[in-house]
Amino acid sequence: MPGVYISYPFCAQKCTYCNFASGVFPSELEPQYVNALTAEMGAHAWTWQPETVYLGGGTPSGMAPRDLNRILRSLPDGRGSEPRASASGSRWVEATLEAAPGTVTSERAAAWAKAGINRVSLGAQSFVQRELARTGRKHTAEIVEREVAVLRAAGLQNFNIDLIAGLPGQTRATWLASLKWVERLQPPHVSVYMLEIDEDSRLGSEVLLNGKRYGAPDVPGDELTAELYETAVAALGRMGIERYEISNFARPGFESRHNLKYWRLEPYAGFGADAHSFDGVLRRQNIESPGDYVAKIESGAPACSGETPANPDEERFFVGLRLTRGIQLEPDDWRRFERPIERFLANGLLARDHERLRLTDRGVLLSNEVFAEFIT
Repeated sequence: MPGVYISYPFCAQKCTYCNFASGVFPSELEPQYVNALTAEMGAHAWTWQPETVYLGGGTPSGMAPRDLNRILRSLPDGRGSEPRASASGSRWVEATLEAAPGTVTSERAAAWAKAGINRVSLGAQSFVQRELARTGRKHTAEIVEREVAVLRAAGLQNFNIDLIAGLPGQTRATWLASLKWVERLQPPHVSVYMLEIDEDSRLGSEVLLNGKRYGAPDVPGDELTAELYETAVAALGRMGIERYEISNFARPGFESRHNLKYWRLEPYAGFGADAHSFDGVLRRQNIESPGDYVAKIESGAPACSGETPANPDEERFFVGLRLTRGIQLEPDDWRRFERPIERFLANGLLARDHERLRLTDRGVLLSNEVFAEFIT
């Protein structure tokens, strides 16, 4: 069954590395946005019950519980009756809420669990105070530790911790310190992202301009960032947290069911500003600005800003190859992509297991180079 992504782009502050369509917006926009979001969801042609739900942002953990309940109640079960709870007590197989450390309280965690949330993704990014301060994050390692205990006490045992390799001033020693905290907290899932340098974030723009703000001169080079990532792969593996996708690691059975839909080219519907949808045929994207999104919905116009035809035969290479187990090849794949496949097999970026193709460890570090060859 399809999944649902719900965008909640409101934040207390904009982190320097963030390249998402989120930020600090006027407070009066927030209730208007909730109204628009529930209106968009209510107008959707529901013929199915979502299997997974993912509330991303932004900082959806900062919204009032009544707004969260209202948003989740806008999701029907496709049968016109009260949805049947899963074994976890949730209406869905998996319902994830992204949370910023510093926003998790006992009251909120209990409200999330009651509303059907059964997975929380904590955006820790680092456990080193100097690194956090330079990116605009307000929390400490101790706050993360305390809030993990709060989640567990509320019955939210399934949680993820985000880390970023390549933050300004990050060193081998500080990275190991962050990994030690992960070992101490024993999460079932960890995401490790290598810092993206692009003009869509303040830090990325500053690095590209050779500027001095946001700690840009202290951003580790590509080689060190890659080394930090590989260190994390090995350290997490020793903890029993294995990589199943380039940036995602989990204990057995705790892989993100919702995110797997993206990498397996399964359908999902997106709601809210800058939300994306995929039905197997078309990819759609909602308008990016929250204010413009509200105006569109209030005027009765569709929130979609554009749609493009999907190309599953091509997309499954640069999406499916992100998965550690790779993709199952069909005879047409060999005919269509024989030359790049053979070249990457020869230079050690790809490996073949019978009819499956996967990235090698070296291929993971050069994955963008590999993926580019399968875009026609």
